[in-house]
Amino acid sequence: MPRIIHYLLSFFLTATMLHAQELTPRRWSHLPIDTNFAGTAYVYTDADIFIDPVLQVEDLQADIHTLAFRYIRSLEFLGTTSRFEIGQAVQDGTWQGLLQGEPASTTRRGLTDTVMRFSSILYGAPPLKGKAFKEYRQQAFEQETLIGAALIVQLPTGDYSAEQLINIGSNRFTFRPQFGVIHQRRKWTYELSTSAWIYSDNDKFWQGTKRQQDPFYTLQGHVIYTHRPGVWCSASTGYGVGGQNRIDGIHKADSGENFAFSLAAGYSLTKRLGLTLSYTGTRTQTEKSFDSNNYALALSWLW
Repeated sequence: MPRIIHYLLSFFLTATMLHAQELTPRRWSHLPIDTNFAGTAYVYTDADIFIDPVLQVEDLQADIHTLAFRYIRSLEFLGTTSRFEIGQAVQDGTWQGLLQGEPASTTRRGLTDTVMRFSSILYGAPPLKGKAFKEYRQQAFEQETLIGAALIVQLPTGDYSAEQLINIGSNRFTFRPQFGVIHQRRKWTYELSTSAWIYSDNDKFWQGTKRQQDPFYTLQGHVIYTHRPGVWCSASTGYGVGGQNRIDGIHKADSGENFAFSLAAGYSLTKRLGLTLSYTGTRTQTEKSFDSNNYALALSWLW
């Protein structure tokens, strides 16, 4: 395979891992059942991508603008407080760098893969609403421990072409089982979550090849301080490892190992309208991966 193809393949496989780890505090929060939440967010991502020097590729950078939409419905499921989430985003990204000393770039615009999540609190946080929910939260303020489980499914609905190495969509399913433990003590909340990203095969990878990928494992922790109801801030950290690719059965030396960190703050503008600001950084622990910065502004409302 010519050197340019090795470059493009490595570039694509690295770029698709830019979103392979996320840090999301308060995802296991106790919610009143039969409540609807909706939100929209703008996310700007810049990333430096590190490729093997033998490929004669230098100064690779990605600039990605994302407009995301999410809907959440809280409900009672088998006697537990549960929630269903669905998210969809539109993305505009540019990848550019030097190829054999000459500037090169490509741009992609379109829909991302649709993401769905179903979660349940298995221990603690009974399904309540209205006055009963308010009274329970007042009692649980002093101390509370929750245990939750969830499954995220990423659908292959995003824009994708087998003629392009860089795509917004993935053309495969991704399943992400999650497990979380949450402990609250008055104004402080501590969350610990682990998950595995399990990928189906992409049988329509570039020019008729087949892409397979090993699972990617993540562990993340969050410390959240609630100043008063509707006003909070958090600090988060995470670690992810794995995700080595195989193209037509040939292993690529691209297993990832990333460290991530995040700061976030939320403020309720009204009883039904909230604003969140966050920064998330990812730093590679390997020679061939990426460093990225993500800046997000989100607006959410409930009814």
